[in-house]
Amino acid sequence: MESNQTVSDPGRGARFTALYTREYSRVHAFAHRRTADGGEAEEVAAEVFRIAWEHELKGGEATPGWLFVTARNVLGNHYRATVRLSELRRRIGEELGRAPASPEESTVLDTLDRLPQQHREVLVLSYWDGLTAAETGALLGCGTSAVWVRLHRARKAFREYYTSSGESA
Repeated sequence: MESNQTVSDPGRGARFTALYTREYSRVHAFAHRRTADGGEAEEVAAEVFRIAWEHELKGGEATPGWLFVTARNVLGNHYRATVRLSELRRRIGEELGRAPASPEESTVLDTLDRLPQQHREVLVLSYWDGLTAAETGALLGCGTSAVWVRLHRARKAFREYYTSSGESA
């Protein structure tokens, strides 16, 4: 029965909170050194601890070593997604027979690439794919009002990334 613990285990939450408090900054730094982007590093760290919590709920133990192995795997998934997105952009450009992107278009596309996945997704669904808020909500599994909130946040993040890329040019 010991391996069949439930969420109501009174010590589990405290142990996990202690692990999170102790290890979050290390996992975040690990991800930041590999992504060179604070926002992406936060996403990776959040995903690592989400997976760790699920692992704990299933009776496993999330040790610091386990966290770093998980972080490496999450980063691998992130890299593969980034490569797929870049390849998709290249193929779409080829299929449409478009000339190489202008410097401004390249900056916009690079900004999209740098955005956290959830921001990029809602922007692409709304502007690239032309989905309505209701359609986007159905696809993302949330309500229309949540889509508008996500879209607002994504636009703000896009503006910040775009402005910062213009300053470094």
